[in-house]
Amino acid sequence: MPNSPPSRCGLCDGTTWAAQDEKVALCFKQMTCLVDQTRAASTSRRTLPVDSMSLQSSKNVLDGGWGWVIVVVCFVAQFLAYGSPQSVGILYPEWLHAFQEGKGMTAWVGSLVSGVGLIASPVCSACVDNFGARPVTIFSGVMVAGGLMLSAFAPNVQFLIFSYGIVVGLGCGLVYAATLTITCQYFDKRRGLALGIVTTGTSVGGFLYATAQNELILLFDLDGCLLIIGALALNLMACAGFMRPLNMPAYYLKQKAALERTEEQLFENPPADDLKTTPGASERTLTVKDLLIIIDAKDITTTNKKGGFMAGSAIVKIIKEKRQAYSKYMHSTADFLHNRNFMALCIAIFLFSLGAFPPVLFMEDVAQSEGLIDEVSIIPLVSIVAVTAGMGKLTLGILADVRWINSLFLYAFTLLGTGVALLLIPISRSYVGLQILSAVVGFFSGNWSLTSYITTKIVGLDKLTQAHGILMFFGGFGIVLGPPVVGCFFDWTQSYDLAFYFSGGSVLLGGVTLFLCALPWWDKKKADIDRFDIQYTSNCDKVASVA
Repeated sequence: MPNSPPSRCGLCDGTTWAAQDEKVALCFKQMTCLVDQTRAASTSRRTLPVDSMSLQSSKNVLDGGWGWVIVVVCFVAQFLAYGSPQSVGILYPEWLHAFQEGKGMTAWVGSLVSGVGLIASPVCSACVDNFGARPVTIFSGVMVAGGLMLSAFAPNVQFLIFSYGIVVGLGCGLVYAATLTITCQYFDKRRGLALGIVTTGTSVGGFLYATAQNELILLFDLDGCLLIIGALALNLMACAGFMRPLNMPAYYLKQKAALERTEEQLFENPPADDLKTTPGASERTLTVKDLLIIIDAKDITTTNKKGGFMAGSAIVKIIKEKRQAYSKYMHSTADFLHNRNFMALCIAIFLFSLGAFPPVLFMEDVAQSEGLIDEVSIIPLVSIVAVTAGMGKLTLGILADVRWINSLFLYAFTLLGTGVALLLIPISRSYVGLQILSAVVGFFSGNWSLTSYITTKIVGLDKLTQAHGILMFFGGFGIVLGPPVVGCFFDWTQSYDLAFYFSGGSVLLGGVTLFLCALPWWDKKKADIDRFDIQYTSNCDKVASVA
């Protein structure tokens, strides 16, 4: 069609396709590059991991959606991990009969399995921050299952202390840190309810595992019971697959920053042929955390490029920066301990763990020692403690979300109730009385669902993992000391009366301490002092007279 106007291309500024061959090739190249850039940008958006959501999208998924899947998965994870440790009171008499050791020595197994994980909470929290909840849960599944299976071949109590107490305890600590951290990330307004449901998994696991372990011991002996329970714990790795994090962990961000830095170095001075075929890199929006990690990666890659004295000075510079970072971390830890409410909570949870955990371990042995029952009943006292603890976690979690209820006072009330129930156990001389008191102790022991909630209220969500790790360290230290101390009391007096008086007094002391420190008149007194200082320094005459 000779009369038709020539077609034009907007990229070549009016040049016709048929007129000049060189500009046609250039135009086609520009169009190809534009298509490749668009395709690369869309591909990068598609291949971007679903786990690394932006902060804006993370706000949209709070309190619903995939968060409820996280709640269910974390519930199952705590059920599988803590089922056997929470019902270790069923295994305790069997170990006493099998190894013929003292009650104080054998009690170390039950105390370590619950205390080691809490003592190592700062390390467990750091692992979750750096690697994410999913890899940590997979690794913890291997530890819990391996420790339980190793315990089936234990030749003595000392081996049990390592396999069941330390290995299983560390695995449980990793599960606990991972499940609580990812649950707090997915929930804001309903955080108390979500944490209550998640932590109920330990109680439901203790209730069902107590009866299951009792029946498995009758059918397959103690060794077969531990092997079967260990095989069930392998399902923790399946639970980890559903733990989709809202933000990429620090370890993956460092790897990503190092990779991007390497790509930048490769494309700094590319060959002429590569300029013809390689499209430009698309821009990405980085958060503050990404930028900090990229700066760290740039420092590391700079040291790799330099040699001799320059490389040594760069390494010294990085070491100084790391030391400053660790110094800031220690200062922030000291700031937590200077907080009156947080320090009172640490003391309270230490005294609560010191006094409230031993009854759970020794309750069945108390009933048998007093001659109230001949053997473990169909529904053991440990199961009663576990199921009422689950009810307590749900109830206390719901109450924590009520606006007019102070969570610190609520936690202090649970300590006071637990202490009174423990003091009444030596007075009770019937199995029904022990069942009622076990239910009361179990219900108030559900206050573990409040620890993350209260910690978030005191220090904020950004510092939750660090502060919660410190808090759990105090709790784990009390759990480790409690059962051996109570066992030594029994070996010394051949009676549990003095031991339970010690336990009840410790818990009561923790409740009174927290209640007094949480009173609002401390803040009012501090405000009055600050107001007095302001009025005094604002008066020029008084300042001049003092000078």
